[in-house]
Amino acid sequence: MRPGICLMIFFLLATGWAEAWGEGAYSAGYAAVLAAHVRDGGVDYAGLKEQEALLNTVLEAMAAVDPATLPQPERIAFYINAYNAWTIKLILDHWPGIRSIKEAGNILRSPWKREFVRLAGKTVSLDAIEHGILRRHYGDARLHFALNCASVSCPPLAGVPYQGQTLNAQLDAQTAAFINDPAQTFVADGRLHVSKLFDWYGEDFGGETGAWAFIRRFAGPRLATALDALADHRLVYTDYDWALNDRPRGARPSAPAAAPEQP
Repeated sequence: MRPGICLMIFFLLATGWAEAWGEGAYSAGYAAVLAAHVRDGGVDYAGLKEQEALLNTVLEAMAAVDPATLPQPERIAFYINAYNAWTIKLILDHWPGIRSIKEAGNILRSPWKREFVRLAGKTVSLDAIEHGILRRHYGDARLHFALNCASVSCPPLAGVPYQGQTLNAQLDAQTAAFINDPAQTFVADGRLHVSKLFDWYGEDFGGETGAWAFIRRFAGPRLATALDALADHRLVYTDYDWALNDRPRGARPSAPAAAPEQP
């Protein structure tokens, strides 16, 4: 039996998930899926496709949760997990052959506007979760680094579910990891080059000046030194790679995100 399957069975039996139908249930099952198939932020879609029934069971458990009954940190964590899990499902619905999440949409409707997410008795879109719920009601710019769009340039998919009791630390870690990734944030030709997320969601960061301050807040020593040496605080937005965040099998699973590096 493959290690991924053994790990899933362990999680399910250890938590009694097969008999329980609540928030703890979905979290344990989702943790098993991530542990078996997330590799350094990428996803083993081929392996997940073979075990899609397990993901479907997780999604059923999520659909049975009423987010309104959860305390706020748990509610935010739930919505992040739901967004990421249903994004995986969207890719699997088109696997194999899909090269970008954009191929899951069409000229009339983007994949993020498709209403296929079952949430608290309704069927909604990924956009409804991101823009209609998370951005509208919680206004935390760190959320942009927790939501995964199944693309190479997107902030990596976390290898563990988000949890209410550790949410603040998890959001800090995900944000710091992305900002301190030299592929995402770097200085060249006297200017700071950053992800287009800071352009698309500029209002969430407080414009270009706010984005600079946000990046400086999470910058580790190396990046902070480079930032402090720059006289020009204008940002350069890098091209976004929409290629699928697929990873081949056999890669070692990544460890949970560590605490952010302190300036």
